[in-house]
Amino acid sequence: MRRIDVVGITLGVFLVGGLAYLLLEKIGLDSMSAGIWSQVLLVGALIVWLVTYLTRVLGQNMTYNQQLQDYKEAVLQKRLEELTPEELEKLQTEIEQENQEGKVQKKANC
Repeated sequence: MRRIDVVGITLGVFLVGGLAYLLLEKIGLDSMSAGIWSQVLLVGALIVWLVTYLTRVLGQNMTYNQQLQDYKEAVLQKRLEELTPEELEKLQTEIEQENQEGKVQKKANC
Protein backbone atom coordinates (compact mmCIF):
# COMPACT_ATOMS: atom_id res chain seq x y z
CA MET A 1 0.00 0.00 0.00
CA ARG A 2 1.35 3.40 -0.91
CA ARG A 3 1.51 6.36 1.45
CA ILE A 4 -1.04 8.28 -0.58
CA ASP A 5 -3.45 5.35 -0.14
CA VAL A 6 -3.00 5.49 3.63
CA VAL A 7 -3.57 9.25 3.63
CA GLY A 8 -6.71 8.80 1.53
CA ILE A 9 -8.08 6.08 3.80
CA THR A 10 -7.37 8.19 6.89
CA LEU A 11 -9.14 11.21 5.42
CA GLY A 12 -12.04 8.96 4.41
CA VAL A 13 -12.39 7.65 7.97
CA PHE A 14 -12.44 11.18 9.37
CA LEU A 15 -15.03 12.24 6.79
CA VAL A 16 -17.24 9.22 7.56
CA GLY A 17 -16.99 9.99 11.29
CA GLY A 18 -17.91 13.63 10.70
CA LEU A 19 -20.80 12.71 8.43
CA ALA A 20 -22.07 10.17 10.98
CA TYR A 21 -21.95 12.87 13.66
CA LEU A 22 -23.85 15.35 11.47
CA LEU A 23 -26.40 12.72 10.46
CA LEU A 24 -27.02 11.74 14.08
CA GLU A 25 -27.47 15.39 15.04
CA LYS A 26 -29.86 15.82 12.11
CA ILE A 27 -31.88 12.83 13.34
CA GLY A 28 -32.39 14.63 16.65
CA LEU A 29 -29.63 13.55 19.04
CA ASP A 30 -27.91 16.24 21.07
CA SER A 31 -24.26 16.93 20.21
CA MET A 32 -22.89 14.87 23.14
CA SER A 33 -24.91 11.77 22.23
CA ALA A 34 -24.19 12.20 18.52
CA GLY A 35 -20.46 12.38 19.29
CA ILE A 36 -20.57 9.28 21.45
CA TRP A 37 -22.56 7.27 18.92
CA SER A 38 -20.37 8.34 15.99
CA GLN A 39 -17.34 7.16 17.98
CA VAL A 40 -19.10 3.89 18.76
CA LEU A 41 -19.74 3.38 15.04
CA LEU A 42 -16.11 4.12 14.14
CA VAL A 43 -14.72 1.86 16.87
CA GLY A 44 -17.13 -0.89 15.79
CA ALA A 45 -15.95 -0.54 12.19
CA LEU A 46 -12.34 -0.69 13.40
CA ILE A 47 -13.03 -3.88 15.36
CA VAL A 48 -14.74 -5.49 12.34
CA TRP A 49 -11.74 -4.57 10.15
CA LEU A 50 -9.35 -5.95 12.78
CA VAL A 51 -11.21 -9.26 12.93
CA THR A 52 -11.17 -9.62 9.13
CA TYR A 53 -7.45 -8.72 9.08
CA LEU A 54 -6.59 -11.27 11.76
CA THR A 55 -8.66 -13.88 9.92
CA ARG A 56 -6.64 -13.27 6.75
CA VAL A 57 -3.34 -13.34 8.68
CA LEU A 58 -4.12 -16.56 10.54
CA GLY A 59 -5.46 -18.17 7.38
CA GLN A 60 -2.35 -17.01 5.48
CA ASN A 61 -4.60 -15.42 2.90
CA MET A 62 -2.60 -12.20 2.66
CA THR A 63 -1.46 -10.64 -0.63
CA TYR A 64 2.21 -11.33 0.20
CA ASN A 65 1.57 -15.00 0.93
CA GLN A 66 -0.38 -15.39 -2.30
CA GLN A 67 2.35 -13.67 -4.34
CA LEU A 68 5.00 -15.89 -2.71
CA GLN A 69 2.99 -19.03 -3.48
CA ASP A 70 2.45 -17.92 -7.09
CA TYR A 71 6.19 -17.25 -7.44
CA LYS A 72 7.14 -20.68 -6.05
CA GLU A 73 4.70 -22.38 -8.43
CA ALA A 74 6.08 -20.40 -11.39
CA VAL A 75 9.67 -21.35 -10.49
CA LEU A 76 8.74 -25.03 -10.18
CA GLN A 77 6.83 -24.91 -13.47
CA LYS A 78 9.82 -23.33 -15.23
CA ARG A 79 12.16 -25.97 -13.80
CA LEU A 80 9.83 -28.74 -14.95
CA GLU A 81 9.71 -27.24 -18.45
CA GLU A 82 13.52 -27.15 -18.59
CA LEU A 83 13.89 -30.86 -17.73
CA THR A 84 14.75 -33.27 -20.50
CA PRO A 85 12.33 -36.15 -21.07
CA GLU A 86 14.82 -38.54 -19.43
CA GLU A 87 15.16 -36.34 -16.34
CA LEU A 88 11.39 -35.96 -16.15
CA GLU A 89 10.89 -39.73 -16.35
CA LYS A 90 13.51 -40.27 -13.63
CA LEU A 91 11.78 -37.69 -11.41
CA GLN A 92 8.40 -39.35 -11.94
CA THR A 93 9.88 -42.72 -11.03
CA GLU A 94 11.36 -41.30 -7.82
CA ILE A 95 8.01 -39.72 -6.89
CA GLU A 96 6.17 -42.99 -7.48
CA GLN A 97 8.69 -44.84 -5.29
CA GLU A 98 8.30 -42.28 -2.50
CA ASN A 99 4.50 -42.54 -2.73
CA GLN A 100 4.64 -46.33 -2.49
CA GLU A 101 7.06 -46.13 0.49
CA GLY A 102 4.66 -43.69 2.15
CA LYS A 103 1.75 -46.08 1.64
CA VAL A 104 3.76 -48.96 3.12
CA GLN A 105 4.65 -46.83 6.16
CA LYS A 106 1.01 -45.83 6.65
CA LYS A 107 -0.07 -49.46 6.54
CA ALA A 108 2.66 -50.38 9.04
CA ASN A 109 1.51 -47.62 11.42
CA CYS A 110 -2.12 -48.79 11.32
